[in-house]
Amino acid sequence: MEQTIDPTLGPVLARTGDERAVLDSFLDFHRAVVLRKLRGLSDAEAARRLVPSTTTLAGLVKHLTLVERNWFPTLLAPEPGDVYLTSEQDAVASFTVDELDTVEGLVEAYERACARSRSVAARFDLDHVVPHPQLGEVSLRWILVHLIEETARHAGHADILRELTDGATGAV
Repeated sequence: MEQTIDPTLGPVLARTGDERAVLDSFLDFHRAVVLRKLRGLSDAEAARRLVPSTTTLAGLVKHLTLVERNWFPTLLAPEPGDVYLTSEQDAVASFTVDELDTVEGLVEAYERACARSRSVAARFDLDHVVPHPQLGEVSLRWILVHLIEETARHAGHADILRELTDGATGAV
């Protein structure tokens, strides 16, 4: 039996698009997958540790919210007080969920961060280069590819955690 691919998925729609359309559609697809893995869960389910590390569904979304802020607004269009976070402490804190973190609040924060990232990135060409505190310089193209990789990797983690939580599987 032949399986069909959903023709409405962003990456499918962009399959003959220009480089920017393809990059943007893949990043948005993986962002949406991450959110689908969190939606429908209680705060306790989303924060539950299911693996030996401290990784949780809620923590993944909290981390990716920081990642969005770090790579797009802070690097490409910093505002006064914006600081690019690089320490191990910052990384651990970005995954740490506390009693004030709700599924609804985490989803809203991530959606806002992604919208801001899209808005900032849209102002620059793919070849736009900015200084990076650890790598020297990076282009917007590189940032987009890196965020696709980072978000897709964590979407895979979220797939496993959601299946362990309630048995739900599938990317869409």
